Amino acid sequence: MTGTLSPADIARIQRRTLWIVVASQILGGAGLAAGVTVGALLAEQVLGSDGLAGLPSALFTLGSAATAYLVGRLSQRRSRRIGLATGFAVGGLGAVGTVVGAVLESVPLLLISLFVYGAGTATNLQARYAATDLAVPARRATAISVALVSTTLGAVAGPNLVEPLGELAAAFGIPALAGPFLLGAVAYLAAGLVLFTLLRPDPLLLARSLEPADRPAGGIADTIPRPGVGAAVGATVMVLTQVSMVAIMTMTPVYMRDHHHGLGEIGLVISLHIAAMFLPSPVTGVLVDRLGRTPMAVTAGVVLLLAGVVGAVAPGDSLGLLVLSLVLLGLGWNIGLIAGTALVVDATVPANRARTQGSIDVLIALSGAGAGVASGVVMAGGGFATLALAGGALSLLLVPVVFWSRRSGPAGTVTNGPTDRTPVGRS
Repeated sequence: MTGTLSPADIARIQRRTLWIVVASQILGGAGLAAGVTVGALLAEQVLGSDGLAGLPSALFTLGSAATAYLVGRLSQRRSRRIGLATGFAVGGLGAVGTVVGAVLESVPLLLISLFVYGAGTATNLQARYAATDLAVPARRATAISVALVSTTLGAVAGPNLVEPLGELAAAFGIPALAGPFLLGAVAYLAAGLVLFTLLRPDPLLLARSLEPADRPAGGIADTIPRPGVGAAVGATVMVLTQVSMVAIMTMTPVYMRDHHHGLGEIGLVISLHIAAMFLPSPVTGVLVDRLGRTPMAVTAGVVLLLAGVVGAVAPGDSLGLLVLSLVLLGLGWNIGLIAGTALVVDATVPANRARTQGSIDVLIALSGAGAGVASGVVMAGGGFATLALAGGALSLLLVPVVFWSRRSGPAGTVTNGPTDRTPVGRS
């Protein structure tokens, strides 16, 4: 689009962008939750080992790491629309491959497909950045929260459809635990289609065109600034919260199954956990904008520690305490993700934003992959209580990170939105 846009015009485009992101996040949340709920159980069934039950989570997150890097680069070079639509399409193909691998009992195909399926997880998280490209600085965390809370509808529905999807799959000769991946395939492909067809004008391209045109002449290295300190702080916050959450969440279904909980109860616990990951977002976003990024990051560490302690003391047959532990776990992750994402957005500009965000999400995914693998080993060696305490204690590292950021100066530069009529380039 060409011409001039006033702040009111940009606000209108931002509202439309948020609605499109909301639609894609609802679909993406359903695809994400399907695999998280039964991934460990499916791997245990096919591979025949409790110690390898954390492998799907590791593969999801390794695939997520590769995709985060590629989506970030593709978004920077082409557009958010192209990058996000491609990521969701790849995730949908991975879900299809997982179903086929389970039917054929092909371990190589299953493992490769779980890796590819992780593309949907990365893309679902990267979509939150699209909500911030045109947001004013004082509303960035709130914009992030709108994107995240919309994931709740699909993410909560997904685990509660485990039993009916399993029955549907069994009726067609497909292993019951592969049934939720059918939902994942449809949801991810639909999310990609929504973004590809509707995300116009592209928010990142538009934000880039609104930047001041006063950069010095020269090569890319001369014209694109480096991210601020806040990007490193935000990345650390998100990495630590991801490790703590993934480690405990991954093995909870296995722990519950070992204590004779059915798929319905497992689905309930995971759905409430995922609800806590996304549903509090509107409140969290407002608090992060008003109270500050770093105080809320410390709050995330405290909540994650409480989640680990409750999980460690909960008897295996206590559904209520397991629900409480997983809800606290989701809430701590929610606070850490929104605070960390806001720090990253504050410390970047459109010229380096998507690339930086993609690289940071690679670190988040890789740390989650390590946590997924380690969770099975730790639980096999020391039990679920040890795993829960270790995950909770790890979150306390957020406190020295915050102190370091305060001593290092401002957490990042905040770029101001346009305040006057601004020329707009093609998008």
